[in-house]
Amino acid sequence: MTVVLKGDKEIENIPSTKRKSLRINLNENIYGTFAEIGAGQETVRNFFRAGGASGTIAKAMSAYDKDFSDAIYGIESDSRYVTQSRLERMLAHEIELIEDRLSRTKHPDKLFFSYANTVATIDFAKKFKGHGWLGIKFQLDPLEGYNEIVMHIRFKQTDARLQQETLGILGVNLIYGAFYMNDRPKELLKSFYDNLDKEQIEIDMINFSGPRFMYVDNRLMSLQLVKNGMTDAVMFGPDGNNLLPAQVLYKQNILALRGSFRPVTKVNMDMYEKSKEMFLKEKTVNPEKTKIIFEITLTNLRAEGEINERDFLDRAELLCSLGQNVMITNFQEYYKLVEYFSEFTKKRMALAMGVYNLIQIFDERYYRHLSGGILEAFGKLFFKDLKVYLYPLKDHKTGEFITSENLKVHPRMKELYKFFKYNGKMLDIQDYDPEILDILSRTVFKMIINGEEGWEDMLPKGISEIIKEHRLFGYSRRRFLANKKK
Repeated sequence: MTVVLKGDKEIENIPSTKRKSLRINLNENIYGTFAEIGAGQETVRNFFRAGGASGTIAKAMSAYDKDFSDAIYGIESDSRYVTQSRLERMLAHEIELIEDRLSRTKHPDKLFFSYANTVATIDFAKKFKGHGWLGIKFQLDPLEGYNEIVMHIRFKQTDARLQQETLGILGVNLIYGAFYMNDRPKELLKSFYDNLDKEQIEIDMINFSGPRFMYVDNRLMSLQLVKNGMTDAVMFGPDGNNLLPAQVLYKQNILALRGSFRPVTKVNMDMYEKSKEMFLKEKTVNPEKTKIIFEITLTNLRAEGEINERDFLDRAELLCSLGQNVMITNFQEYYKLVEYFSEFTKKRMALAMGVYNLIQIFDERYYRHLSGGILEAFGKLFFKDLKVYLYPLKDHKTGEFITSENLKVHPRMKELYKFFKYNGKMLDIQDYDPEILDILSRTVFKMIINGEEGWEDMLPKGISEIIKEHRLFGYSRRRFLANKKK
């Protein structure tokens, strides 16, 4: 066992990679194949070295040559090899071979599995650190369907040999967790870093499927990745399945809207519709190569203390019902979000935000950790091909609509503000609906919680019905009727 210490206090006992491999090997029912491409056969090597592998390893292979790999698994439509579709083909193909070649009559208790990875390690010039896909397709009962865990990783180490070793340990953790921790998906997720450090590897996408994971919400697993510090950003689509940000955002024009969306209101959707219209009118923006992202920060989810997973899923449910791509990030500052997007695209980017958010951008205290302070942050923010679409704020005391023209910033920020304002980096959303500017998400949320009337009219069409039907955000018809009687 590996003892993990925090200060002088023992906090956890983690089985070593060898002990995990040996436990799998000594289970007479676990039996499967290993197919590894791009980084040696590091995972299966751990099982060979642990001993007793003859009853576990049906086959170990590595089809390095592209033509040979295509002959076995078929040719991908995009002719790429380090992709999710290639991994899925590998897993399915190897399971089919086991089923074809082994008699269930002779081996009634065997639990078949196929483990696979397809990766690209760091290049010779060390400009591209590498990434990859790995997964496992496995049974937990011979008469039950197959379960599957698929993940995407990004290497952080700058040595190919170290990356290979890291991948081997992660592979063992995945196989061990699949068989012995499948009933505790959150703990299973954390176990992927057993005997590893977060400085070695990043897991930025994971999906669970199969009969044993029927009740696992992959969006919640995405949240765990960010919450546990395994990655800084995750993404899921309207169908609730997790997406790989690098794949979705690659060479795309990006429009991002940050908010609490608790719940999504008419103001949120008005900002979305108007900013989308402005963005698509930009000469350099191709509508067919454009992604719109609704972003929620981890800080926002923690606004009331610990993250409430039910509250997170309620927000996700509504945004998915509206057909939106949702991103959860650990980027409190906007410049970090823009830097992240810039890893995947050099196309036009835009941020749609309210006046209050813009005021925060010009607050120096958020940049004290930077050696160049706010100037460094603004250099990173606006150096890219970025624009800000500003949604107005209604001053409830005066009734005045605050835009970029009459917004007041700190005296020290005036010249900086003018520079970006009059260089066309900030544009006001003009044709907004003034009748809805009084709507605030937090007001709507309190009304739902307290069972008050009238909140339905503050939300986009169909959203109130979803909230009532699925009892989101603590909605209670009983509480509503009780208040109505009063």
